Amino acid sequence: MVNSNPTSPQLSPVDEQEKLLDTALGVVKVQALEMKRCLDRSKLMDGLKHASTMLGELRTSLLSPKSYYELYMATTDELRYLEQYLLDEFQRGRKVTDLYELVQYAGNIVPRLYLLITVGLVYIKTNDSIKKNLLKDMVEMCRGVQHPLRGLFLRNYLLQCTRNILPDTVEAEDENEGTVKDSIEFVQSNFAEMNKLWVRMQHQGHSREKEKREREREELRLLVGTNLVRLSQLESINVERYKRLVLPGILEQVVSCRDAIAQEYLMECIIQVFPDDFHLQTLHSFLKACAELQPGVNVKNIIIALIDRLALYSQRADGGIPAEIRLFDVFSEQIAQVIEARQDIPTEDIVALQVSLINLSLKCYPDRVDYVDKVLETTVDIFKKMELQRVQYNSAVSRELSKLMKIPIDNYNNIMTVLQLDHFAPLIEYFDFYGRKDLSAYLVTNALENETLIPTQEQTDTLLTMIDSMIQDQSDQPASEEDPDDFAEEQGLLGRFIHHLKSNVPDQQYLILTAARNHFSLGGAKRIKYTLPPLVFQAYQLAYQYNTLREEDPKWDKKCQKIFQFCHQTINALTKAELAELPLRLFLQGAVAAGCIEFENHETVAYEFMSQAFSLYEDEISDSKAQLCAITLIIATIEQMSCFEEENHAPLRTQCALAASKLLKKPDQCRGVSVCSHLFWSGKSRASNGEPLRDGKKVVECLNKGSRITNQCMELSVKVQLFVELLNYYVYFFEKGNEQVSVQTLNQLVAKIKEELPNLEASEETEQINKHFTNTLAHLRARMSAPDVNTVNFEGLVI
Repeated sequence: MVNSNPTSPQLSPVDEQEKLLDTALGVVKVQALEMKRCLDRSKLMDGLKHASTMLGELRTSLLSPKSYYELYMATTDELRYLEQYLLDEFQRGRKVTDLYELVQYAGNIVPRLYLLITVGLVYIKTNDSIKKNLLKDMVEMCRGVQHPLRGLFLRNYLLQCTRNILPDTVEAEDENEGTVKDSIEFVQSNFAEMNKLWVRMQHQGHSREKEKREREREELRLLVGTNLVRLSQLESINVERYKRLVLPGILEQVVSCRDAIAQEYLMECIIQVFPDDFHLQTLHSFLKACAELQPGVNVKNIIIALIDRLALYSQRADGGIPAEIRLFDVFSEQIAQVIEARQDIPTEDIVALQVSLINLSLKCYPDRVDYVDKVLETTVDIFKKMELQRVQYNSAVSRELSKLMKIPIDNYNNIMTVLQLDHFAPLIEYFDFYGRKDLSAYLVTNALENETLIPTQEQTDTLLTMIDSMIQDQSDQPASEEDPDDFAEEQGLLGRFIHHLKSNVPDQQYLILTAARNHFSLGGAKRIKYTLPPLVFQAYQLAYQYNTLREEDPKWDKKCQKIFQFCHQTINALTKAELAELPLRLFLQGAVAAGCIEFENHETVAYEFMSQAFSLYEDEISDSKAQLCAITLIIATIEQMSCFEEENHAPLRTQCALAASKLLKKPDQCRGVSVCSHLFWSGKSRASNGEPLRDGKKVVECLNKGSRITNQCMELSVKVQLFVELLNYYVYFFEKGNEQVSVQTLNQLVAKIKEELPNLEASEETEQINKHFTNTLAHLRARMSAPDVNTVNFEGLVI
C-alpha cells in the first residue's frame, strides 16, 4: 500500500519485510500468552480461540519465504504448549474424539488444519488403533490449503508432528494401527502434494520476477526433501520394498512434475538420503528416469553424484560391489542412452560423464584396463557421431577431455599401461595443437617422474607418434612464434626422455634408437639440436655395451661398426641443420668411443670422426673465440687417444699445430700453439717404436713459437698474461723431464715478467696477473725446498 503521507519515507523491501514480520510476531506473542493463561485456568475453548487467532497470522501472503519461515517457527513452537496440555488432559480421561471434531469448525482453514494436526497427533498418541485412518485423514484434509507457501509449511508441520509415530512394522496385530506400507503411502502422498505446491510457485507472478521466484524456491526446497529423509528413516524399508514401493512412486512424481528445479534437486536428494546398497539394486530405473528429465536439468551432475557415491562405497571396508551387479556395464549402457535421449546435453557435460565413468572403473575395477579403454572408445564414437573436428584449447570441452585423458596417466603412473589403451591415441587427435602438446608434455613428464622405461621398438613408435606435436611441426600449428624459454624447456623434456627409451637387450636397443631417430629427425633445425644428441650418446653407450659382450656375441664388432655409422649419419643431420659446435663435440666424443673399443677398423673409424671434426672446424666455425675453444677440444681429444698409429697421429698433430698458428688473434695463436705442445709429449699416444711419445724438441718449438707470437702483441697486459701462461707450460714440461727445457729458459721468462709487471696500470686484470705469477713462483719455491730423488733438479733457478 502506498503511504498517503508525502513526508513519510518509502521503506525498502527488506525494511518492509522486517516491519511486517515484527507486527506478526507481536500478535503471535500476545495470543500465545493469552492461550497459555486460558489453558492454565482450564479454559480450553478460550485457549483454542487464542490459538486460532495466533495461527491466523500464518494466513498472510505478504511475507517472503525467509520471513514466513521465522513466523512459522515462532508459531509452531507455541503450539507445543497446547499439544502438551492436551496430552495431559486426555491422560486424565478427557475424550479426544470430541475435540478432534470440534476444532474442524474453526473459522479459517489454515488455523483449523494446524489445530487439527495438533489434536490429531495427541489423538494418535493416546489411541494407536486409529493411527492408520487418522494419518490418511489428516494428509487428505491438508489439500484444503492450495496456496503454495502456506500449503508447504502446513504439510511440513504435519510431517514434523508425525515423524515419531509413523507405523514402522511389516505386520501389525491390529490392522488399524497400520504398517510401514501405510507410512510409505502417507509420506509419498504428502510428498506429491508438497512438490506440486513447490512447483506451482514458479508459475505465479510476473515473468520479470522469474529469478526472484527461483531464489525463493531454492530457499524452500528442504521442506520438500524432508519427505524423502523421513522415508529413508523407516527401518522396515529394505531393498525389496524400496525397489517395489518407494522409488517408483518418487520417480513418477519427479518425472511427471516437469519442473527442472524440482527434478534436479529431488534426484540429488534421492542419491543422498537413501543407502548405497539401495542404489546398487535400482540403478536401471534411476538412470532411466534421468533420461526422461526436462531439458533444463543438469543430468551430468546427478549421474556424477551417484557414480562418486558408489565409487566411495566400493572402497569402504564394509562395502564392496556384489559380483552379480555389473556396475560399470550398467552405468556405461545407461549413460549412453541418456546421451542419446537428451540432445540438449552440452559436449563438455558428455565428456564429464565419461570422466566420472572412468573414475568409477578405476576405483571399483582397478585391474580392468579394458574398462578404461571402453570409456575412451565410447568417447571417440560420440565425437565421430557429432562430426567433431578439433577441440579448442582451454575451452570447457578441452578441459574436460584433458581431465579424461590425464586420469589413466595419473592412476597407472606408468606409460606402458597407457600404451595398452587402443583408443588413447585416437582421442588425442581431437585436441587442437596446444591441447595435444600439453597432453604430450604431461605424458613425458609422467614417464620422467616415474622413471618409466620404453623397452621395445613397437612401443617406442607408438609413444612417439602420440607425442608427435612435441617432435615436429604440425599442420594446425599457429604461425606465431612461441616463447623461446618455453620451447627450450619442452624440448629439454624430450631430450631427457630419450634416455628412457631403453631395452636391456642390445639388439632391441639398436632398433629403438633407429625408430626414435626416424621420428626426431623430422623435427627441423630448431628441435634436433635438443633431441639428436641424446640419441648419439645412447648409441655410444650401446657400443660400449657390445664391447662387454664380445665373448658372448660373435658379431659384436660388426654391430659396433653399424652403431658408429648410425652416429655418423645422425651427427651429419645436425651439421646440415647449420649447426657446427654441437656436431663437432659429438664427432670428438665418437672418436674417443671408437678409440676405446677395439673392434675391427676402430682406428679408421676414430680417424674419420676426427677428420669430420676438423672439417667442421675449418668450414663452419669462424668466430675467433669459438675457434680457440674448438681447436683446444680437438687437441685435448687427440692427446687422450691411444688408438692411432704414427702414420695417422702425425698428420693430426701437424694439422692441429697448423690450425692453431692460423688463428686470427695473436693471443689465441699463442694459446693454441702452446696447447699443441701436449700432442708431442703424451702419455697415451705412442711413437713408432711403441714407446710413449716424448718429442721434447717439438714441445719446445711449440712453446718458443708461442713466445715469439707473444712478443708481437701490442697490449702490455695481454703480453704479460701470456708470458705467465707460457712460464707454466715450461715449468710443466721441465718437471716432466723434458731435457729441452732448461733452467736458463725459466730464468729468462721469470726475469722478463718481473721486468714488465711494474709497467702495468693498476686494475682488476693486473691484480689477477700478479696473483697468477705469485702462485707460480710459490709452486717453484715449494719444489725447490723439498728436493728428493724424484724431484727435478732446479739448481740455478732464480726467482
